[in-house]
Amino acid sequence: MSYSLLQTPIEYLKGVGPQRGELLRKEIGIHRYEDLLNFYPNRYIDRTRYYKINELNNNPAEVQIIGKIINIKTVEFGKGKKRLAAVFVDDTGQMELTWFQGHKWIRDTLKLNIPYVIFGKVTNFNGQYSMAHPEMELLSEHEKSLRSAMQPVYPSTETLTNRGISNRVITKMMQQVFLETQAQFVETLPSYLMDELKLIPKNAALFNIHFPKSADLLAKAQFRLKFEELFFIQLQLITKNLVRKHKIKGHPFTVVGNHFNDFYQNHLPFPLTNAQKKVLKEIRNDLGSHAQMNRLLQGDVGSGKTIVALMVMLIALDNGFQSCLMAPTEILATQHFNGLTELARELNINIKILTGSTKPNERKIIHEELENGTLHILIGTHALLEDKVQFQNLGLAIIDEQHRFGVEQRSKLWQKGGSAGGTQVPPHILVMTATPIPRTLAMSLYGDLDISVIDELPPGRKPIQTVHRYDSNRLKVWKFIKDEIAKGRQIYIVYPLIQESETMDYKDLMDGYESLSRDFPLPQYSISIVHGKMKPAEKDAEMKRFAEGKTNIMVATTVIEVGVNVPNASVMIIESAERFGLSQLHQLRGRVGRGAEQSYCILMTSFKLSNDSKTRLETMVRTNDGFEIAEVDLKLRGPGDIMGKQQSGVLNLQIADLVKDKDILLLARQKAMELLKRDASMSLPEHQTLRAVFIELTKKKNIWNYIS
Repeated sequence: MSYSLLQTPIEYLKGVGPQRGELLRKEIGIHRYEDLLNFYPNRYIDRTRYYKINELNNNPAEVQIIGKIINIKTVEFGKGKKRLAAVFVDDTGQMELTWFQGHKWIRDTLKLNIPYVIFGKVTNFNGQYSMAHPEMELLSEHEKSLRSAMQPVYPSTETLTNRGISNRVITKMMQQVFLETQAQFVETLPSYLMDELKLIPKNAALFNIHFPKSADLLAKAQFRLKFEELFFIQLQLITKNLVRKHKIKGHPFTVVGNHFNDFYQNHLPFPLTNAQKKVLKEIRNDLGSHAQMNRLLQGDVGSGKTIVALMVMLIALDNGFQSCLMAPTEILATQHFNGLTELARELNINIKILTGSTKPNERKIIHEELENGTLHILIGTHALLEDKVQFQNLGLAIIDEQHRFGVEQRSKLWQKGGSAGGTQVPPHILVMTATPIPRTLAMSLYGDLDISVIDELPPGRKPIQTVHRYDSNRLKVWKFIKDEIAKGRQIYIVYPLIQESETMDYKDLMDGYESLSRDFPLPQYSISIVHGKMKPAEKDAEMKRFAEGKTNIMVATTVIEVGVNVPNASVMIIESAERFGLSQLHQLRGRVGRGAEQSYCILMTSFKLSNDSKTRLETMVRTNDGFEIAEVDLKLRGPGDIMGKQQSGVLNLQIADLVKDKDILLLARQKAMELLKRDASMSLPEHQTLRAVFIELTKKKNIWNYIS
């Protein structure tokens, strides 16, 4: 069948028309026939059984019943509210059907004393059965329609339901699309791959996903369509990576010179871990390869990413290039600046920081030194992206926590690269994250980046002990804190921040602060406080007092999550821990355990906990492994939430699920790699259709263009 028929605008489908077409576009993104075909049911109901009214009891599932309407009336209830009520009977009894919206339209369409099949959830009130907003079909139509034992239920919206586009209407449209296209769909996968994986053909898969003939065929259809979706995503990502390595030139950093060697031999604060050595080797291979590096560096809080970053910058410097490091917040940029300045103290290199609060005269010096090449390393926030910031020869850009930056922002950095032989050459890119990304997400979101992982902590670090305590244990917890302070340690106490109610957060924090001040009185104890309502200078002053050991306890909202590094702080208490997400709890815990002493994380909660909260707390107590935590987080929250707002639209998967279909994803990636190894340009005869589909998909503004 020609590809063009599937491109027909949806309003031309029989039974749709301009008004419904507009609704389908706006509400569920269905523009063309093809979109409707790829609009998959999210569950199925067994429609082989018909109930009698006297068999209903309290059946929680949806049921279908054959009967007639014998009476319709409008009933007033509450203040000025009306509902439409109909008496529905079969040969065993009667029940009520009710509608709260669309009265006039529904009243005009209902016929009295004619057999209907109704379908929906039944409730029982005072012995009277009732069904609200039933799906209805004349028995004569019902017997003619393209039906299957497993009835599809499609995702919907309130607007669609209120405007009469029910599940039954969507099912009818689906039947119409199959009639008009005669269910002749182009096979998208090569036959050898289908034979090898025992995949059913595309025609059969699409038919059985919408009108399954049996549970077995439904499972085969789902597997086939999930595999195909993930397979094309992986083809795209791997191709992008290969193209970059072959076509996008990078500055070759062939020298490992004095700066690097001097630091490595004379100034390392502690020996590198094996994981750090492995990662450095991978990065050095990339830098020497004449292609642009694009690498993701994952490592838990405190695993030593900063030292790796500095060493890579020193290689750039040895090859005559400048580097920059971009962080999402001023606190984080300042922390990087302080950390790198400290590490490079003896090296005689020029490092500066540029943020929103850099003074104009300092900016002027930075701009001049960047352009004349005397500034070697620039650290900063979004301020690095301003047009005024021009490098003499930027060879390396490091981006920290990149999921907080949009795509346009990252591409601006690209354009600041130096040139070689008159052509613009993009800088090498190293993306760093302390948010461990589950393997499945990394393969889908960053599948076009090479990935390095630092999976061991520096020696001498003791694992943080985590416990969960209820509010009723507070006195014991306070005694424990006093003992720790007596040993000369410092304590964090963090309160949740909930955007909707800053006043409530502030009150929680201030109440907590006041009761702490009573339990830990001056002059024996001294408390710092940091929250969102303070001016930046006040926050910095309080953080500084704590970092210098002038206060014993830091009470804060989550501003503490990224930022301060106080090796002497050994206890993190998280109040109302059930109100935090897993990755946030893990990040907060990473604020302690930075010195050689045993550190503790205490999760305080009330007794009322949801199942998800219990899972989060149990996971935190059980493991310190960021990757394991990220996997649990992915199961609880799904991929959209984990990636944050900027990237939430990225994985608009139509049928696959990164959590449940992990194995299919691994298989799809493996098969995509094998195919591209054999035929990178997809030009063999058996790959012709595949190549055509691939080119069509690449044109679309779906997932592909959002990635990296």
